[in-house]
Amino acid sequence: MVNINKIKIGNNLPFVLIAGPCVIENEKTTLCTAEAIKKITDELNIPFVFKSSYKKANRTSVKSFVGIHFDKALKILEKIKKEFCIPVLTDIHSENEIESVSRVADILQIPAFLCRQTDLLIAAGRTGKIVNVKKGQFLAPQDMKHIIEKIETTKNKKILLTERGTTFGYHNLVVDMRSLQIMKEFGYPVIMDATHAVQLPSKGSESGGERQFIFTLAKAAAAVGIDGLFLEVHPDPSKALSDAESQLPLDMLKKILTTVKQIDGIVKNEK
Repeated sequence: MVNINKIKIGNNLPFVLIAGPCVIENEKTTLCTAEAIKKITDELNIPFVFKSSYKKANRTSVKSFVGIHFDKALKILEKIKKEFCIPVLTDIHSENEIESVSRVADILQIPAFLCRQTDLLIAAGRTGKIVNVKKGQFLAPQDMKHIIEKIETTKNKKILLTERGTTFGYHNLVVDMRSLQIMKEFGYPVIMDATHAVQLPSKGSESGGERQFIFTLAKAAAAVGIDGLFLEVHPDPSKALSDAESQLPLDMLKKILTTVKQIDGIVKNEK
């Protein structure tokens, strides 16, 4: 089990939601989304961690939106954390960002494509912060053992593991639900990212997505007994500046969470 401020994740406890826009586009959209998600999760009594990236370093095209100014983005995350009293998760991409980001974020996330970067993992572990590692699209779940061991060399055992799909052929991802069970055997909380898992990578000059399958994957993962559900949520995904085709519309969030909570309760009450 890992403590995220007052939130506990793992150990067969009810699932935690990690959610927010893919990237910080501006202050207004980010704050309004955080406030709306907080209202829904308070109503449903679901623990909530806000997620948004201050920068999207991995984009298909050099013309794609990367993010706003670094310092401004961090101030927005800090404002959300204080105004809504919720923990904050964001990606880190290089060692020189970690000191600044760790002063704001409660959880440092290692992006999937960087999950084997030893120096980045160790630097993140040394902060003493919770480290959420996205399983790379190129890794088998068993391979996460080596990533865990790198972080553990820093004596930091506040680790989360996230499934986000595996590359299958060209321009497609597939989720092997067995990976959730396999990763749980390492003894750390396991999270399902049901939005990145519906991406169609590098579809032309940008990534595509099959949003209609988010609900399906979220329900299936809940049936396995996940510790957390990761969803990228946007008020109007058609206007999103990143991952427009795979983000969940905000107005669909309550329906998904209501169903997932029901499944989560059934599964965990049986154990």
